[in-house]
Amino acid sequence: MALNGSVQMGVAILLLAAIGLATWLKVRRARHDGSEKDVYLAGGGLSWVFVAGSITLTNLSTDQLVGMNGNQMLLLAWWEISGFIGLLILALVFVPIYYRNDCTTVTELLDRRYQGDTRSVRTLISALFLFGNILIYLPAGLYSGALFLNSLFGGDTPLIVFAIVLAVISATYTILGGLRAVAVMDTFSGFGVLAIAVLIVVLALAAVNYDLFGGVPVERTSMIGGADSPIPFHTLFTGMIFIQIFYWSTNQNITQKAMTAPTVREAQKGVLAAAAIRIMIIPIIVTVPGVIAFKLIGDVGDKAYGLLVAQVLPGWLSGAFAAMIAAAVIAHTSAVLNSTVALYAVDFHKPFFGKVADQWRLSMIVTIIVTISSVLLVPVYENATSIINLLQQLNGLSSMPILSAFIVGLMFRGVGASAATAGVVWGVALYALYSFGLQPAGIVTLHYIDFMVITLFSSVLCALAINRFMLGRRAQFVGWRRATA
Repeated sequence: MALNGSVQMGVAILLLAAIGLATWLKVRRARHDGSEKDVYLAGGGLSWVFVAGSITLTNLSTDQLVGMNGNQMLLLAWWEISGFIGLLILALVFVPIYYRNDCTTVTELLDRRYQGDTRSVRTLISALFLFGNILIYLPAGLYSGALFLNSLFGGDTPLIVFAIVLAVISATYTILGGLRAVAVMDTFSGFGVLAIAVLIVVLALAAVNYDLFGGVPVERTSMIGGADSPIPFHTLFTGMIFIQIFYWSTNQNITQKAMTAPTVREAQKGVLAAAAIRIMIIPIIVTVPGVIAFKLIGDVGDKAYGLLVAQVLPGWLSGAFAAMIAAAVIAHTSAVLNSTVALYAVDFHKPFFGKVADQWRLSMIVTIIVTISSVLLVPVYENATSIINLLQQLNGLSSMPILSAFIVGLMFRGVGASAATAGVVWGVALYALYSFGLQPAGIVTLHYIDFMVITLFSSVLCALAINRFMLGRRAQFVGWRRATA
C-alpha cells in the first residue's frame, strides 16, 4: 500500500470522527422527553431518508460484505434479491398494522391478537429475539467487522482489539443518542459504504479485465443452486419466502426502524427506498468481489473480501474504506443494541419490575451489560467455516417459531395465547433437534431451508391443535385481507 498503516488508521479515525460530528449536529436540537417512543423510536420524527438509511445499514454490515463474499459464489445474491420482496411486504402489509396498533416492539402486536394471558407468548418471543441478538447477531457482527479490519491492516492486531473498539463506539451511540442518533449515523455512513463498495466492484473487475467467469468453476458463478449448495434452487419458492417475511416484517431489529417516521406514508416511502437500494446495489457488492477474490487469491473463505480490498483499493483510499466499514459495523451494532434494550424495557422490565422511571438510564445499564457479553462471545465465531451460512442456519432456531405466532395471530381469531406459546416452543425444540441431533447424525438430510418450512407449518398446526383439543376453542380463519384490516 502507498500509505503506511498508521496513516491509514489516522484517516479512518478522522472520518469516523467526522461522521460522529455530523450526527451530533443533526440530532443535538431534538427534544427529548425520556419516553419509550423518544428513546426507542426516535420520537417518531425521522423522515423517509433516515428510515431508508437505518434499515439499509442495520442489515448491511460485515455479516453481509464479509460473510457473503466469503462464500465466493454468485449464488448468495439470492438472499438479497429475495430481500426486495420481503421489504415490499413490510411496506405494504406490516407497516400499516404496526402503526395502527401503536407498537414500540413487534411483540406488542401479539397483545392485540390473542385471547387470554398474552404475557406468556409475548415474553417467550421477546426472549427469543434477545437470545438471537445477544448470542448471534451482536458477537457475529463484531467478529466479522474485526476480521475485515484485521485483513485490511495486515493481521498484526488481534481480532479482539478491533472488536472491543467497535463495541465501545457502538455502545456510546446507543447510550447517548438512542435510535435517533443511530438512524442518522446509519444514513450518513451508508452513503460512504455503498459508494466505496461499488468502487471496489469496479476496481476488482478491472483487475481481471472484466472477465468474471473465465477460470472460475461453474458452481461459483451459477445462480442455480444444487441440492448440496448453500441455497438449493427450489428453496427460493418455499423456505426463502418465509425467511424473508420473518426477517423484514416481524424482526424487531428491522421493523423498529420502520416505526420511527411520523406517518405511515413516510415510513412506507423509507422502506420502499431501502427496497430499491436492496435490488439495485446490494446483490452485486456482496457477491462479485468474492468471486474475483477466488480468481486472484484462491479459496480463502471469509478472508476474501478484506484480502481483495487490500489488493485492489488504492492505498490512499484504504483508510477511508476502513472508516466506512467500521461505521457500518458500528451502525449495525448500535441498531441491534437499541432493539435489544427496547425489547428488555418494554417486554421484561415494565411488566415484571414496574414502570421505568428513567428510560435513558435503563438503556445505559442494559447496553453496557450486553456490550460486554457480546465482546466475550466474539472468539466463539473464530472457528466458523462460513459466518453467513452459520448465521442463517442458527436463525432457524427462532425465526420460524416466531413467524408461526404472527401467522396464527393475524390469520385466525379465537386462538388462546397459551396455544401460540406451545406452537413456538414446539418449533424451537424441533429445529434444535434437527440442527444439533438429526442432521449431524445423518438421520435427516434435508437442507436447513427446507426444514424451516417443516418447522413453520408444524408450529402453526401445533398451536391450532392445542387451541382446539386442550383449550376447547375453535379457531376461525379470517384470511390475510381481514387480518390486516
